[in-house]
Amino acid sequence: MNLKCLLARRRRMLLAVASLATSVQAWAAPLVVPQIQIDRAIDAVYRCPGGKSLKVTYFNGNNGQSFALMSLQGVPTLMVNTMSADGVRYQAGFMTWWNKGRGGDLYDARVDPNRPVLRGCIAK
Repeated sequence: MNLKCLLARRRRMLLAVASLATSVQAWAAPLVVPQIQIDRAIDAVYRCPGGKSLKVTYFNGNNGQSFALMSLQGVPTLMVNTMSADGVRYQAGFMTWWNKGRGGDLYDARVDPNRPVLRGCIAK
């Protein structure tokens, strides 16, 4: 098989995968939890050392719960607030987002539960 034919085959495969990903997103239904009323979403963009940035959307429920939605390694992740003596700590699986005022730190318990993988992120 020559290079031109191989590249054409690869291009067709990439287009098929891209169209499949788009159609899968269209099938997803929005998450609605009628028992928890959310006032409004609050978007924040955090600039972290090393040039990284995080977009976090906060949802505050009328029952005292709050949620943070962020993309972690390209995957949308909904985190739930947990107990914290200082600031608000959101968790999902191994990940923790600890927000204090305009700052925040991201922890990955698989790496080190006591040392953030992103430290000193500041909302603009």
